[in-house]
Amino acid sequence: MANSRQLKLGFILQGAGAGGEDWRHPDAHPGASVDFRYYRQQAQSAEAGKFDFLFVADNVFITPQSSPHQLNRFEPITILSALATVTEHIGLVGTVSVTYSEPYTIARQFASLDKLSGGRAGWNVVTSYLEGSASNYGKARHPEHQVRYKIASEYLDVVQGLWDSWEDDAFTYDKSSGKFFDPRKLHILGHNGTYFSVKGPLNIARSAQGQPVIFQAGASEDGIKFAASRADAIFAHHGNIDDAKTYYRKVKERVAEAGRRPETVFVLPSIQTVIGRTTQEADAKFQELVGLVTIENALRMLGGPYNNHDFSVYPVDGPFPDVDDIGARGQQSTTLQIAKEARDEKLTLREVAIRFSTPRNVFVGTPAQVADSFQIWLDEGAADGFVMIESLPGQLAAFVKTVVPILQERGIFRHDYEGTTFRESLGIAVPENRHALARLRDVTPG
Repeated sequence: MANSRQLKLGFILQGAGAGGEDWRHPDAHPGASVDFRYYRQQAQSAEAGKFDFLFVADNVFITPQSSPHQLNRFEPITILSALATVTEHIGLVGTVSVTYSEPYTIARQFASLDKLSGGRAGWNVVTSYLEGSASNYGKARHPEHQVRYKIASEYLDVVQGLWDSWEDDAFTYDKSSGKFFDPRKLHILGHNGTYFSVKGPLNIARSAQGQPVIFQAGASEDGIKFAASRADAIFAHHGNIDDAKTYYRKVKERVAEAGRRPETVFVLPSIQTVIGRTTQEADAKFQELVGLVTIENALRMLGGPYNNHDFSVYPVDGPFPDVDDIGARGQQSTTLQIAKEARDEKLTLREVAIRFSTPRNVFVGTPAQVADSFQIWLDEGAADGFVMIESLPGQLAAFVKTVVPILQERGIFRHDYEGTTFRESLGIAVPENRHALARLRDVTPG
């Protein structure tokens, strides 16, 4: 019998080296980040496991210290469009920065992906944390944190307005009259705001799910407020259940304060699973993962969310340095969590770096133990589901083969997709076209 709450599962689709040194594993494919056959196999494996969505992360600035996967990889919209043709049900979520793109272009690209996939697109709205990104777009400086969220709010207003340019029945294709569309159902946006001026309309109609699903990640006050008011799903990063519960409650409270129903906005921590037939085998696999990472590379990886800050200049066995100001200018949601754990547990820089590069959590164990952890986090209000990262080659397949059947048997995960669109899988409503809704209100009595 199904549980009243069902897990939502995403899979982070990436090549070898996203976790730092996993590309060195004997079974890893070092060139996977630009190998479509690899992406196709991973995507189809996740779909066979009835995952809700695939997720392709991105940034628009690299240095020689960036993770191997970031140095040579596909752009999200491109690879997701290709994957739309070899999958049927799984959602397709991509990251695109609002700080370094134009609303009309992004509205058009995601609407195209949504139509191409039959209503399976999702957009992870990010503001870009790497300060060096500005230099790739002819900008003098990277916008401040608060300004970036103001830009993001207006940007999303514009994009969602453009997505409603055409009412759902606007295209009549009436050959007898010669009317290709009903002009009354085409709408010009005419946006003139603080950061953007966009006339519209968009030259593509809505998909079967109305509009792409909105994702966001935020742990700062600005980030949580934005996500709670605008996102359908929120990425989180917590290594223990107590911190996850605190964040979960805070987000749900903010969602309610924004006048939305908390149960329709999903909080999804990112995790790695390491599965073995026995606890000992799982522990051995985890140690295999740890053994791939040197302290030098762990420090380099730790620098990523801190705008590629060089942590090698500090005593590695000394206290974690005070770099809060650098973290505030970087990936703030991640750096806040790193700093909190370092302070609370009095960790050295070495301990922080190793933990960050190879996080050990409750999702290491036998299939039943991993399923137990998933259910505990769901039942105790720490998460609505998870976004999984493949820790070692073959771990996605192992999860699909051994853990998914247990979750299904317990009634907390689907046996099959509920429909054909992403919104049907998530159980969230199709947004009404704002212009059709306004017309309905005008003609409804009372």
